[in-house]
Amino acid sequence: MSAPRVFLLSPASLNGIRAKQLMSPRSKFEAAQLYRSPEGVPIAIAFAFMSALYFRGKIGYAMHFTEAGHVFVITPGYGLVPPDWRINEQRMKVMRRTPIDVAKRTYVKPLIRDAADIAATRPDSEVVLLGSVATGKYVDVLQPIFGERLRFPGAFAGLGDMARGGLMLRAVRANRELEYTPLSSPRHRRPGTSGKMPSL
Repeated sequence: MSAPRVFLLSPASLNGIRAKQLMSPRSKFEAAQLYRSPEGVPIAIAFAFMSALYFRGKIGYAMHFTEAGHVFVITPGYGLVPPDWRINEQRMKVMRRTPIDVAKRTYVKPLIRDAADIAATRPDSEVVLLGSVATGKYVDVLQPIFGERLRFPGAFAGLGDMARGGLMLRAVRANRELEYTPLSSPRHRRPGTSGKMPSL
């Protein structure tokens, strides 16, 4: 039996309208109330609200196609965390002031720490990045650690955020996992395709 696949999910934008709604002291919906509590709101719930279809697709897909404990979310300032890791006001402040930039130690150091731990403790697991591979903000940190084990869904190439989210939700409904390809494969938008290349 093969080792369970590990999924790494890119974060939601912390600067959009939905992020502001979650953080607003006037918001009454449940996720916002949890966010203001000392315990905080689970990151999967918060990011699904902030990122809408794209993160909902990622978390739903990852949870469907691997075992519990093999899904991690990339968080600026905190490295890789499980879906039930909680965001409160203090943690949000840290994340918002930590740029996702490979030149910034506050972003890179926790990510390297946690990725190295996963690489060491799950040496036989394939690692799938559900996020942008068109720039180096994730790949430049993760690939030196995971090497050829790091993959991404080949069908992502040429699709924008919403299309990717929809693709993953359809794959869950059909119970048909996407094919994964190494980072040496084409990762950018193909000529003639429409849609904005996703930033996350």
